[in-house]
Amino acid sequence: MAKAAQNITLSPSRDIPFDKLVLSQSNVRRIKAGVSVEELAEDIARRGLLQSLNVRSVLDADGVETGMFEVPAGGRRFQALSMLVKQKRLAKTAPIPCIVRDAASEILAEDDSLAENMQRVALHPLDQFRAFQALREKGQGEEAIAAAFFVTPQIVKQRLKLASVAPALLDVYAEDGMTLEQLMAFTVNPDHARQEQVWDAVKNSWNKEPYAIRRMLTETSVRASDRRAVFVGVDAFEAAGGVVLRDLFQGDDGGWLEDPALLDRLVAEKLQVEAEALASEGWKWIEVATDLPYGYSHGLRRLAGDPAPLTDEDSAAHASLLAEYRALEEEYSGQDEYPEEIDARLGQLEMAMEALEQRPLIYDPAEVCQRRSKIGPRGGAKLGHFGFVRDACYVRRPVMRAPHLACG
Repeated sequence: MAKAAQNITLSPSRDIPFDKLVLSQSNVRRIKAGVSVEELAEDIARRGLLQSLNVRSVLDADGVETGMFEVPAGGRRFQALSMLVKQKRLAKTAPIPCIVRDAASEILAEDDSLAENMQRVALHPLDQFRAFQALREKGQGEEAIAAAFFVTPQIVKQRLKLASVAPALLDVYAEDGMTLEQLMAFTVNPDHARQEQVWDAVKNSWNKEPYAIRRMLTETSVRASDRRAVFVGVDAFEAAGGVVLRDLFQGDDGGWLEDPALLDRLVAEKLQVEAEALASEGWKWIEVATDLPYGYSHGLRRLAGDPAPLTDEDSAAHASLLAEYRALEEEYSGQDEYPEEIDARLGQLEMAMEALEQRPLIYDPAEVCQRRSKIGPRGGAKLGHFGFVRDACYVRRPVMRAPHLACG
């Protein structure tokens, strides 16, 4: 004969004034973990209490209810509410939603406390990523989301970036088919088709480390640390319509530039502008290129210029900066290290003096105007430099440093 199913009776719920509640010594949580009580208090102040407290009547020595209730499960919520009361943001008699367990129940208070904490299932990371994405799609900004969940805006950006990976790969991650670190690597390139191609290539490979995934996703791009990118500048590249891939999860040296052809065009255009500016000085032949062939300087001699003299105004400014620099050095010479503001000021003085010292070079007009263009290495200078070839002479001027010349 089939056994009849036992009826289940749930503990009743009721609102109890906060000043009738006390924290139970039966609460098993002793070590702080997760969101702080302060953050939980702010969250309750913002959105209210999402989960009731689990309470039991406090009995006197004779087993009679005292009208007070202890809280064995929900201690952190109770502490957060207590903090709000102390801050006078919550009334002492404010009604608190509670689940009331019968004091005579066979279930121990420690049992309730342990069950509430152990049976709680942490949210899967992918659910969190998608929840942040849903909040943004409903109009909440990254700053607002970060403030609501007590994380930094950078963490919100990272979570949103993870949620933007190809849906097929998110499904693989949800089924534990890839690690979180591998998923992070896929965020470096927003092209879903390319992401799926790379995963298909590495999923059965012996090498599917995150660094290998990043390398494959950026193999047709140019690093921002590449000399061409440094010469043009990432801002100028983006202003011209170029796309820069970024890695939000580790240092990327400025990212990767997506369109090498566009970058090469911008390099050529900038080199040409610089060449035209130097042509105005009177040089007969100026050639620019991104690389120098081996032995490009064979048979050539160096042509040195003299720095342009400082104007009276610049001389006075340099002397004033140097005097202040030496005075600060002497004043703090006995200390192990400079105070932060003094160290910053010394750096500013150094940069200002260097700017005055980096003056253009003046060359012999005869060298500039009288030689004919006959030979010269094809290819100009290394990127970041300009090559200028005339007769048996060449001029090599670094873009970022003082120029120098050579002549045969």
